[in-house]
Amino acid sequence: MRVPLSWLREYVDVAETATPDDVFAALVSVGFEEEELHGFDISGPVVVGQVLSFEEEPQSNGKTIRWCQVDVAEANGGVRGIVCGASNFAVGDKVVVTLPGAVLPGPFPIAARKTYGHVSDGMIASARELGLGDEHNGILILSELGIDAPVGTDAIALLGLDDVAVDVNVTPDRGYAFSLRGIAREYAHATGADFRDPADRDFAELQPGTGRTAVVEDGAPIRGAVGATEFVTRVVRGVDPSRPTPPWMIARLTLAGMRSLGVLIDITNYVMLELGNPVHGYDLDKLDGNIVIRRAAQGEKMVTLDGQERILHAEDLLITDGSGPIGLAGVMGGGTTEMSGTTRNVLIEAATFDPITIARSARRHKLPSEASKRFERGVDPLIAFAAARRVADLMVDLAGGTLTEEGGALFAEVFIEGIDLPAGFVQGLIGVDYTDAEVTGALETIGAEVTAVDPSAGSGTGWNVIPPSWRPDLTDKWSLAEEVARIHGLDRIPSVLPTPPSGRGLTDLQQGRRRVANALAAAGLVETPAFPFTTQEQNALHGSASGESLPGVRLANPLDGQAPFLRRSLLPGLLQIAHRNIARGLVDLAIFETGVVFLPEPGVVYGTDEVPPLGVKPSDETLAALDASIPPQARLVAALFTGHVTPRQPGRAAEEYGLSEALDAVRVIADAAGVEIDVVQGRRAALHPGRTGVLQVRDAAGSVTEVGYVGELHPQVSADADLPGRAVVLELDLDGVLALAGERVVAASLSTYPAATQDVSLVVDAGIPAAEVSAALSEGAGALLESVRLVDDYRGEGVADGAKSLSFALRFRADDRTLTAAEATEAKLAGVAVATERFGAQIRD
Repeated sequence: MRVPLSWLREYVDVAETATPDDVFAALVSVGFEEEELHGFDISGPVVVGQVLSFEEEPQSNGKTIRWCQVDVAEANGGVRGIVCGASNFAVGDKVVVTLPGAVLPGPFPIAARKTYGHVSDGMIASARELGLGDEHNGILILSELGIDAPVGTDAIALLGLDDVAVDVNVTPDRGYAFSLRGIAREYAHATGADFRDPADRDFAELQPGTGRTAVVEDGAPIRGAVGATEFVTRVVRGVDPSRPTPPWMIARLTLAGMRSLGVLIDITNYVMLELGNPVHGYDLDKLDGNIVIRRAAQGEKMVTLDGQERILHAEDLLITDGSGPIGLAGVMGGGTTEMSGTTRNVLIEAATFDPITIARSARRHKLPSEASKRFERGVDPLIAFAAARRVADLMVDLAGGTLTEEGGALFAEVFIEGIDLPAGFVQGLIGVDYTDAEVTGALETIGAEVTAVDPSAGSGTGWNVIPPSWRPDLTDKWSLAEEVARIHGLDRIPSVLPTPPSGRGLTDLQQGRRRVANALAAAGLVETPAFPFTTQEQNALHGSASGESLPGVRLANPLDGQAPFLRRSLLPGLLQIAHRNIARGLVDLAIFETGVVFLPEPGVVYGTDEVPPLGVKPSDETLAALDASIPPQARLVAALFTGHVTPRQPGRAAEEYGLSEALDAVRVIADAAGVEIDVVQGRRAALHPGRTGVLQVRDAAGSVTEVGYVGELHPQVSADADLPGRAVVLELDLDGVLALAGERVVAASLSTYPAATQDVSLVVDAGIPAAEVSAALSEGAGALLESVRLVDDYRGEGVADGAKSLSFALRFRADDRTLTAAEATEAKLAGVAVATERFGAQIRD
C-alpha cells in the first residue's frame, strides 16, 4: 500500500520534521513490512511561465516547431527563448517551465542546448514528463487544471510534486490497511498521535434517499453467506466530466500507483484509497430499470470494462438491470453502463460483498483488481454509507454536480460475536508480564469493546472482547493476544531458545537421501532439479526397459501443453537440462537429480472430482480416498555424463566421459547408501546395445533385487535430444536401495593383519557375464575373500572360439591371524569350484 505523506497528515498528526524513514519505522513497529519510497523524482527550478509569443518554423524533417518567448519572472531570468514541439497552446497560456539545472523523472536533466537553429533555454513540460500521467501529445496548460498562479511560482509545490509516498506490504489478514484510513489509524497506534477518522460523520447526513434501492436475489449463497449484505446508492445529477481533476488529487493518485482517468473515475478511486471501500459509478442514463444483485446463470456472458467478453460461472455474483449483467460484483464493472465523456448523471454504488465469492470470481476470470483485492480480504461493513456520501460530495465539488434525494440502501444488521479472553492468557502465550490495564488498553486502542467478565458467573476472570467492524481477522483469543503484543511492541518479547523434544529430526530414509545427494555433489556432480512433466513418448522410451507404452498420469491443466504427462523416469528432465546447457556453451556436464516419478498401475483410474470444502477438516475416510486417488510415487536418483571429463591440455589428449565415470557414480551411491551394487549385462530400448548394465543388490540370503540400470545412450536417442556427442546415464530406485541397506549402516572393522593376494584366470563361454563369474568366486571363497576385481577379458589365440578368458585379482585377509599361502590357495580353489559347477569354468594354464 502506497501512502502519500501529505494525505496521511490529513488524518493523523505527523510531525513536520518527520522523515519518510521515521514513518517507515513507526509502521514497521506495528507489524508492517517496509517496501520502498516513491516520489516524482523532480528537482527545480520548475516554475510557472506565460507564453508571450511564438513563431512556427517548419523543419526539413517535416516537423514544425515553435520558437517561443516565455516569461518566467525576473527572479528566474525574465523572458526566455524555448523551442517547443507541441502546438496545443496559445499566446497568454500559463505553462510549466523546467529551467536549466532542473531534473525530471528518468532522470532527465535540463540544460540550455542548441536545437533547430536556436538555443533553447529550458523546456515547456507535458504531464507525462512531470510524472502526472500518460498524456504526451501536448504540453500541460495550467488553466485546463483550474490553476491561475502568478508567473514564477514554484510549480513543484503548486502541483504537489514535492510529495512522497511510503510503500508498506500489507498481509492478507489486514485488509483494512489497504486504505489511508487504516494506515493512519495504525500510525496513531505506533506513535500515540491523534487520529481523525475520515468516515466519522453524522449518520443522518449519510442517509441516501429513496427510489433507487437495489434487490438481492441470491438463490445459491456460498457457505450460506448472501453475496451482498450492503448496497448503498446515491444519485448526483448534472456532472461535467470534462472538468479537470485537481492537481493535488492527480499527484496523490499517481503516488498511490493509479493513473488519472478523468475526474469522475478519479473520485471513485480516490475514495477507495481513502476509506478502503471500493466504489463504482454508473452512467444513470444508460441504466435500464432497477438494479438486481444475483448469481450468474452457467455460461451467461458479459463484457467488462476492459473490453473482454467473460463467460460466467454459476458462483459469480452479478450486478444487473433490465438489460442483463452490468457488473461483475466486487471485481469489475460492465462496459454498457460505464461513465464516459458524455455522462451527465451518475448512480454511485458502495457495497459490501461476500469475500469468498469475490475471491473466487477474481481468480476464476484471472481478473485481479484494486476492488477485488479489498473485498476478498473483507471491508468494513459499516462504511458503505460514508463512502457513497464522500464520492457524492466530491462529484459536487469537483465535477459541478448536484446531490439529489434519489438513492437507496440495502443493508443487514451487523453482528460481531464477542470473544472470551481469560485473564493471564495473553501473558502466558506471549511471555511478557503485561498488566491487565495494558491488555485492555491495547484492545481498546485498536477499537475493540472490552467488558470485564463477572467471576460469579462461573467462567473465571477475564474479559469479553468485541472486535471493531474493520477487523474481521480477529476471531479468537490468540489473535487478540497477538494484537496486544503488536501494540505494546514486539521488542518486549524475550528471545528464548526453545528446547527441542527428543526423538525428532530426519528419518533414516531422509538421512539416506541426503547422504546420497551430498556424496554425488562431493564427487563433482551438479544437482539439477527439473520439472516433472514430459510426453507420452518419453515416458515409454525411458520408463520401461522394452520401450513399450505404459500408463501415464495426464494433467488436466498442464503448464506446457506439449508435455502434459507426469514423468515415469528422471532422464527426460536431465536430457532437457543437458540440451539447454550445451546450447549455452556448457558442453562438459556431470549432472544428477533425486526426485519422484509417478507409476500408475494399469487399469486403475486415478484422481477424483470430490473436492473437500474449504474451512472444514476432512474426515479420515476423505483423506484415505484422496490418498487412493494418487498414483504410486517412487523416489529415484539419476545422473547424466556428456562431454569431457578432462579437457585437452599440453601433453594430454581430452578424455571423454564414459561408462567408467557412470560406474564410479554408482559406487558412490552404493557407499553412501551402505549396500553393494553389482552390474550385469542387460538391455534397454533407450541405451546402446552391448553397453548397458543392470544394477543389482544381493542380500545375505543370496536373493537378487534389480534396482536400476547404467549405460550409454543409444546414438539415435542422443541425436533426438540434440546432444552432440556420447552421453552416459544411470538411474536407480533410491528409496529401494536405502530400504535394502536396512535402518542402520555399520562400518566394517579394519583388520590389522596383512593381506594375501592371488590371481586366477578362468575360461568360460563368451556369453557368460563376467559379473556372474565374479559372484560365484566370491560365494565359493567364503569370508576370507576381501575383494575380487576383474583385470582382463581375453579372447584370441590360445582360447577356443566362442570362449573367453577372465582374469581376476583376489585379495584375502583374516581378522585374527596372518593367512598362509596354503589357506589363500584353498579359498581360491573353493571359489573356482563354484564357478566350475555353475558355468563349466576351467583354470587357464
